Parts: sequence; C-alpha cells; structure tokens
Amino acid sequence: MQKKTFHHGIHPPEHKHFTETKKLEPLPAPDKVFIPLHQHFGAPAKPLVKKGDEVLLGQKIGKSPVLFSASVHSSVSGKVLSVDGYAHPLGKPVTTVTVSNDGEDRLAPETQGHENPFSLSAEDIRARVKEAGIVGLGGAAFPAAVKLNPPKDKAVDTVIINGCECEPMLTADHRIMLEYPDDVIQGAELVRIATGAQRIIVGIEDNKLDVYKQLRQRDYAFPVEISLLKTKYPQGAEKNLIAALLKREVPRGGLPFDVGVVVQNVGTAKAVWDAVAHGKPLYERALTVSGSGIAEPKNLMVRIGTPFQAVIDHCGGLKEQSNLVVMGGPMMGLTQWTTQVPVIKGTSGILVWSEEKPAREYNCIGCARCVGHCPMGLVPTQLMKFIKYDALADAESAGILDCVECGSCQYSCPARIPLVHWLRLGKNKIISEKRKKSA
Repeated sequence: MQKKTFHHGIHPPEHKHFTETKKLEPLPAPDKVFIPLHQHFGAPAKPLVKKGDEVLLGQKIGKSPVLFSASVHSSVSGKVLSVDGYAHPLGKPVTTVTVSNDGEDRLAPETQGHENPFSLSAEDIRARVKEAGIVGLGGAAFPAAVKLNPPKDKAVDTVIINGCECEPMLTADHRIMLEYPDDVIQGAELVRIATGAQRIIVGIEDNKLDVYKQLRQRDYAFPVEISLLKTKYPQGAEKNLIAALLKREVPRGGLPFDVGVVVQNVGTAKAVWDAVAHGKPLYERALTVSGSGIAEPKNLMVRIGTPFQAVIDHCGGLKEQSNLVVMGGPMMGLTQWTTQVPVIKGTSGILVWSEEKPAREYNCIGCARCVGHCPMGLVPTQLMKFIKYDALADAESAGILDCVECGSCQYSCPARIPLVHWLRLGKNKIISEKRKKSA
C-alpha cells in the first residue's frame, strides 16, 4: 500500500489515545452564549441586533459587506443582553453579542435547505455557503465562499478534502469522518461543483486506517479518490498536502488556486452539506477536549459562543496542578489567559495540561535541525536574526511570509530558541508596514 508524503516535517508524539475512540457528544447549550462578531479571517461582521432584541436559533446577527469576512449567527434562541466588547480567545476583546438562552431552540424561518442540492448552480451553492457564514474549520477560519469562487484566470481542476488532522491530541475530524462519512463526501461534491473542478481527493493519514477502510468500501454517486498519507506533521498544511498528493508546488507568496487546487477541511465539507442541503448556518462545531489536565477527555459538538469553562465542566473539570489551557492543537494552538473566553468557529480543540517552568534558552549551535525539518524550506534561525535586528526587507526576501507557523523548527531546536515567536513577530511587522503603505 503506497503512502504519500511531503519533504521534511517532524514526528511529535500523537497522544490521540485520550479521545480517538470517543464518539462526538452534543454539549447542551449554556444559559448564556457570547458570540464574537470577529471569528474569521478578514473584516469583522457588523451587528444586526441590539440589546433587548429577541433572536432565533440560526438567525443572522452579524454581517459584513466586504468579500473577506463571514456572517455570524445566533447559536440559541433568546434575548440579546448586550452588544459590547468581550474577552476573545485570540487575545484582545472584540464586539460580542451576548444572548440569554431561553432553552427552546426556536429555529429561524430562513434556515431552509434544498431537496436536491446537486441540481444547484455553482453560484447558488456559493451564495448559500456565504449566507451560512461557513469558514475553514481546520483552524484558519478563511471564508469558505471565497475559496469556492476562484479567480477567472485560475482554473481549478482538483478539490482536496483534508482529513489528515496532523496536530497531536486532536481527534474531532477523525470522528466526523467515521460518524458522518456521507455528509463529508456529499459536501465535497458541492465544493467540486462550486469550483468547477473535475476531481475530488480525500487525504487521510495512516493513523486513521479505520476511516480509510470505511471510505474506500462505500459506494458514491460520483468519483472520489481516497488517498493514504504517512503520518507526519504538518501533513495537513495546505501546501504540504498538495505537494504530497499531486506533486505540485505552490509558488512563493502564492495560493492553492495558482496550481489548480482548492483544499477544504472535512469539517468544512460537512458544514457545506449542512448549509446547502438543510439550511443550517454555522452555529456549532466539533472539537476535542483533551490533555492530562482534563478529568474526562471527550469529542464534542459545541454551540458557538459557549464559554470554555462550560466545556471543561462538562468534561469533569480540571485536575489538580493543571495550569495551561490551549485553544487548538499543541503545536499551533494559542495559550489562554482565562477559561471565560467563548468557543469560536476556529476552535478545533481545548487542551489542558500541567506545564513546567520554561526551559532555558541557549545560543544557536548551528546544527541546522530547524532547516532540515522546515516543511517550507526556510532557514528559521537566519530569519530570526533578520527580525531581531529589524532587517524586515531581508526577512521578506528570504521568504518569512511563507512560514505557516507550524512549530517544527522550534520543536526540533536543541537550544530551545523560541523561533515561532520571532517569525510571527516578523510577519506581523511586515504585514503592518504593508498596510500602512497601502493606506
């Protein structure tokens, strides 16, 4: 059995045993939800409701007229308590709609599906996906409707459905593929129709052989290729996945469009199906709650806006000595300063463990492990020096904007240099300068 892969990368411990056999469990909606109007790539949505308004489950409560944004919907029915700044898992407070849950889940009348989704035009599919506020559920939260509308000069021939879930500890995508295989594949076909592609490939790492065998044995009404990949991090990064499956290299500064590909996460594909076939906006998502600091690790379906604390309580709470909470995976996730932040569309996991005192940082010893493991072919230590001495132009010329912040360099560094922090700082500085000039 041939297994595909990409060059470089690392093999961190997987630690998926905590949850990989646990089915997705619906988490009851809390008494209050805190729904940020900015939980996606691009511009924040503008509020469509005010304090005192009654809202319905699935009702649109935030919208933006710009292309790079996403609508936001209520995840419960009830009364709007406030539209104000509130803590956000990405750091600074953002405008948030707080809704008191009436417990009735009264559904908004506009949430209507289509009895024959495959008869819809590409334009209709994109419109329904945009209306549903769907974004990439692998973590990047890029507006899906934008991905489904490639530029006219970029012909797309292949849709890749990303089932790798290469981050350690996370298993929610694994469960989606096992429990909702038809939804994933039918969503993939809608993505194919919307983009005008001819081919669908589902990429699965070989630590999920149960999913691979199940999908290979099913009969589909349209051609779907199920490909097995070696388990390696970061196999699920778009450019690495394209290289592994198609041997195509996305150019520096380019996008998958440039090599005729659109990549969507399995959870996103399911969300596309839910939106088009059933009229369901993106008001809940699958996530993994795991780690040695959680009493009972689980895979859950959680309403957007649910406080992390409510999710943790449902999993038996924190164990003693737990002192680190991370949103996402252990490699690319973000440390949280409070458990009162809400679940957002990009929350793929909530991880908890006990972190020891940070290791001492030493000087670079020139071992080049960071270079050998970087999946983007960069020289992280040189980029760090450029940023340290404010040589931003040199850093950009050396490809810093191609860094996906996967953490492979920092993970493999024997000197314990916080390379990702330096690279992230450099990227932010360069992007900030570009925005100032364009303004």
